[in-house]
Formats: sequence, structure tokens, C-alpha cells
Amino acid sequence: MRAKLILNKDFPVGKVDERIYGSFIEHLGRAVYGGIYEPNHETADDQGFRKDVIELVKKLNIPIVRYPGGNFVSGYRWEDGTGDKTKRPRRPELAWHVIETNEVGIDEFQEWAKRADSQVMQAVNLGTRGPEEARNLLEYCNFPKGTYYSDLRRANGYEEPFDIKVWCLGNEMDGPWQICAKTADEYGRIACETAKVMKELDPTIELVACGSSSLGMSTFGKWEATVLEHTYPYVDYLSLHSYYGNRENDTKAFLACSLEMDKFIKSVAAICDYVKAIKRSDKTIYLSFDEWNVWFHSNEADSKLEWWQTAPHQLEDVYNFEDALVVGCLLITLLKNCDRVKMACLAQLVNVIAPIMTENGGPAWAQTIFYPFMHASQYGRGIALVPIVKSDIYHTEKIKEIPYVEAIGTYNEEKRELSVFAVNRSLEEAVDLEIDLRDFENAVLTEHLVLEHVDLKAVNTAQNPNEVVPHGKGNTEVNASLATAVLNKHSWNVIRFHI
Repeated sequence: MRAKLILNKDFPVGKVDERIYGSFIEHLGRAVYGGIYEPNHETADDQGFRKDVIELVKKLNIPIVRYPGGNFVSGYRWEDGTGDKTKRPRRPELAWHVIETNEVGIDEFQEWAKRADSQVMQAVNLGTRGPEEARNLLEYCNFPKGTYYSDLRRANGYEEPFDIKVWCLGNEMDGPWQICAKTADEYGRIACETAKVMKELDPTIELVACGSSSLGMSTFGKWEATVLEHTYPYVDYLSLHSYYGNRENDTKAFLACSLEMDKFIKSVAAICDYVKAIKRSDKTIYLSFDEWNVWFHSNEADSKLEWWQTAPHQLEDVYNFEDALVVGCLLITLLKNCDRVKMACLAQLVNVIAPIMTENGGPAWAQTIFYPFMHASQYGRGIALVPIVKSDIYHTEKIKEIPYVEAIGTYNEEKRELSVFAVNRSLEEAVDLEIDLRDFENAVLTEHLVLEHVDLKAVNTAQNPNEVVPHGKGNTEVNASLATAVLNKHSWNVIRFHI
């Protein structure tokens, strides 16, 4: 099978905002306790953070992490996670039916983010709380000194402001599972007033309004339009959330779910532009795809989980090789839409539907999905180029006209690097991919990384953490202005050139 990829510097999608490679840590399962934080672990630092986890996080080069939720935030009292740990309350947590110890809160998490070379995307509770509590939290985090909450932060041992720049106005507020869910008008009004007081206090922050919880919600579309009609002058981003699964064990259809993601993004962008038009505004609302991943493996186990445990094994999907291919396709789709998607969060980061897993008291290791994310985050910076892909196609019952090759290129002018990311969806055949390099004179092949495995269901475990890992033995040849890369069947490929 043959395919062709044409890339031209004169046809950019847009500049890739590094925050498109963000992630997410919620107070859920073992994401915090036993994930990033385990004070009795042999690698724990002076704050109780697992240094082995931090090192893996650094390999992913994550610039921003959403915190503390998620469904959790809609019932959260932020004050519980500040000050003397011995005096913090234990509370029943209603979103996930566990006991929250509050050993970790914003005090600790912002410190963890610094140690992980990242920043915080902070969510505020617009479920059980509202504008006043959001304003108080912002004052605690960002005001220098001389006010009640800024001085409370200083009394708690943090002299300098946390200087958190991105804030989410609640989470999935149209979801009936959400604590104090709201109609679009109810949420739009409270989000508007919250945004106003927060930007009065700190005009430098950026705000994310909640889009509908998923494309499948009956509220989708009308929700986005109504919320933006209320909030348009005051917010900067609208959120999107979507998870993908292979419950029918139909790999060909599963590998095509990125086409659904692309349609979702373009639909929400169109709604934003509709409101822009009726508002007669010059302002463009950008998108924050702040929850995305594969999630389905753990659903059955989670349905049997006993309530009111502390940090149980919850939402712990064990990812296989085909999941990694899907994540690769989803990353390419985000890059294809980087003109509108400025932030995105792989949900989540550790243990909970995550690229990084740990054993309590034991090792940490990388799941299969770790590697395409790491490659994209490391090499997919700069300008994303419009990909012209000529490829054979296939069809499934639900999705039609699926190209066997999903690909994009990013050009980093400062580093003089061109990176091509490509997935071969074919389960039977390799593809000879011709890459037209006429716009990149004297391109020299740097490396061709490949993630592949004979078994689509292969996984990494604590006992065998290197079952599915990339290698640098990909087959690419460059002849003048044409590169020919062999994309092995069902494989993720990163082909890098020095320009």
C-alpha cells in the first residue's frame, strides 16, 4: 500500500500552544494519594512526593496540569487543603464516594507542579459554591500581601503568590451526575458573575467556561451557545470533554475515533463563532480540550467498588498497544486543530486513566499510551502544517471514509526541525509513505521512531514494564526532495528531519 504526505511552510494550521500537551490530576482514586504523593515511599521527597513519578512526568514535558477536578471540584471546599495538615478535616467525598483526607491541597499541589516543571490550571467550585469562594481562592493564590487571604497564605508558609494564570469555571455543569448540576442559563449566569469578580481582582488571568459534558449530551450545542451568550465578554476558552473506548472489540472502528474528535472540535468552534457573530464581537473564543483519553477498561471493576474507602484503586485502566495507536491519532487531531485548540489535558496523569502507573510502596512505570504523548510533547512544538494526505480508505458501520494513514507535520524554525507524526491504521499491510520535502531544502533525516507490537492487546506491567516501548529502527530514505518512510502495519511513527 502507498500513501503520500505533502507539507508546505506557507500553509500553516497555526502555532502550537505548548499547553496543548497538558494533563489532569483529580482527587480521585490513587491519582494523588499513592500516585504523586506517598510520603512513606522510598523515593519520597521532603514534601512526600514520589520522585520516581516526577521523573516520568518530566519525560512527558507537561506545561500545565488541571486540578483538583473534575467532578470532585463541584463539592470541594478549597480551604480544607490549606494550612496545618494535622488540623485538616476528613470529609465524605460525594462525587466518587470516598473519604478525602485533605493531606494534599492547593498549598502542596502548586509546589508539586513546580517540582514537575509544570504550572497549575486551577478549577473553582461552581456546584455547591460560587463567586465569593472563587474570588477568595484567587486572592489566596495570586494576591501579593496585605489582605485577609493573601496573608493567610503567607501565614501558611508561602510568602510569594502562586501566580496561577488559568482558571476553570466549574466542571461539566450540565451533567446530571454533577453535584449541583445546572441548566445552561443557571450556569451561564453564575459563570458570568464569577468571571467578572475574578478578573476585577486579577485581570491577567485566563478563564475557561464549561462546554457541554460530551458530544452525546442532549444539551450539546444549545448549552454552548447559551453559556457563551452570558459569558462571552469575560471568558477566553470553552471546554470540551470526550473519552473513547473499544467495548465491541472492533479495532478498525476504534482506530477511527479521532475522526469523531475532529468533527466535535469543528462543531464547537462553529458554535463559538456563531455567538461571536450575534455579539458583533472582534474577540475569538478558543478551545480547551481539558479532558480527553481512552477510558473503558476499568468500568466493570469500578461498578463493584465499595464506598467510603480512602484512595481506592479506581478508574485504573490498563492500556494496551491499540490504545496507544488511538492516543497517537487523537494527538494528531489536536495538532490539526491547533488554530482553535490552545489547551488540552490528557485525563489523567497518574494511576487514574493515566499514562503513568504506580504500586503503593513499589515501582512506577509507563503505560503504552505514555510514548505517543511523550513523542508529540517533545517534538511537536512550533508550527503545525496543514497535512495533505493521499491514502487509501476503509469503512466501518459507524464511520466512513477512514484514511489508513493519519499524519501531520510540525516545523520548529528555531531548532530547524521538521517532525512528522504518522499512524498506519491498517491491521494487515505496511504503507510506503512518500513525504514531499520540496519546501524543506537539504532536509536530513535525524531519526525514525516506531511504536509497534505484534499483539494489539499487549500491555506494560510492573513486572514487565518494557513490553511495549518505542525503537529507533524505522525505515526512511531521503532522496533529494522526497522521503519514503515504511509505516509498518498498525504502528505509530515519528520521523524527524533537520532542515
